[in-house]
Amino acid sequence: MDVVVCGAGVAGLAAAHALGGLGLRVLVLDKQREIRSVPKGELLQPGATGVLAEWGVADALDTDGALRLSGLVARDPHGAVLMTMDYGALPTERPWLLVHDYHVILGALIRTLPVSVELRRGVLVRELVRDERGRTTGVRTDGGDLTAALVVAADGVSSRLRRGAGIEVARVDYAHRLAAFELTDQAFGDHVSTYATPRGLAMRYSLPGDRARLYVQVGPDELRGVGAGGAGGWIDGLVRDVPAFAPLREDVARAWSTRQVLPVGRALATSLTADGLVLIGESAHAVHPAAGQGMNSSILDAAGLAARLRALDGDLSPDLLAPPLREWSTERRQALAHVGTTSHNATRMISDLSPLVRVLGRRALRKTGGNQRLRYTIMHNMAGLGQHSLSPLDRLHQLGVLPDPRGGRLPGWARSR
Repeated sequence: MDVVVCGAGVAGLAAAHALGGLGLRVLVLDKQREIRSVPKGELLQPGATGVLAEWGVADALDTDGALRLSGLVARDPHGAVLMTMDYGALPTERPWLLVHDYHVILGALIRTLPVSVELRRGVLVRELVRDERGRTTGVRTDGGDLTAALVVAADGVSSRLRRGAGIEVARVDYAHRLAAFELTDQAFGDHVSTYATPRGLAMRYSLPGDRARLYVQVGPDELRGVGAGGAGGWIDGLVRDVPAFAPLREDVARAWSTRQVLPVGRALATSLTADGLVLIGESAHAVHPAAGQGMNSSILDAAGLAARLRALDGDLSPDLLAPPLREWSTERRQALAHVGTTSHNATRMISDLSPLVRVLGRRALRKTGGNQRLRYTIMHNMAGLGQHSLSPLDRLHQLGVLPDPRGGRLPGWARSR
């Protein structure tokens, strides 16, 4: 094989699409024998959807009944609007969020894989195989060694391949968790709503089939040992904190037994490549899921990697391969650092429960909501269509410390297009 991809999540399958699309022979290995249903990776941003459209995956998801959501709305606990991001204003052919279950997205990626890609399940990758100079030349599995010119580590947060290569990752876990509920007979409009509440973050959006996803911020041990008998009291407390959720009381109670509590953190590897190895997706980076960037960043990882390797015209000899991998790692890490900072700042405005940050966060939401220039810039960044950092002066405008004379119009870089 030219490439061995370790991991058949969105990151690994995206890498297989991108590199298989170059005509490379790609083998994807995954230790799981079946796709598991998990409450993550359901929101596709326009930037990632554009890549999926080139691969034929977006059309497959449309066939599978994916929903198109118009944008993001930040609300107070009673449901009053603090800020609206209307994706219809974005300069893209797909100005919407595309939503479906994670396992359906995986299925669409698999169905549309290039013919040069092979997927094998139930294969555990033990470690990297290296030559006498320390360069990665393949992987070791229970069934034997597999040789490849390039190994792609898409084996998740605890990546053994990343650790085997000696690549460090700085991970910071948030002090809270997210409780995920799937609500039935509870379709919820055509947008994603995020609520700034006394308990922190809450978020809900529609899923296909008249369902909805609900995320609620909880303490690390808040739901530990809370069974069906204690569910009613916890749900009553949720409704007191978020009165807008009063109509959901019975739906949350029905979903109680299938709830999942997810740890959340942010991370970025010190490098995305070593000799003969690249890191993609959660093996290399993680962000808080509230900003909807994790899965989308993985897809853009793969697209950027393929763009760098296209000029090699299929020749993956070590001397030719090393320079574009280094260039991709440097460029992509800069982009991921920006995504991580933006996601953290956006999440912290709602999830941080310290009194000062709560006051400043709510104020920043309202002020940003009334500032077209800042609102458009943040929406453009979140959509994955480009990176435009906010300056220290912009932060002061967000907090209303200084008036923004440009706040009533689009940013200059957008007007000049």
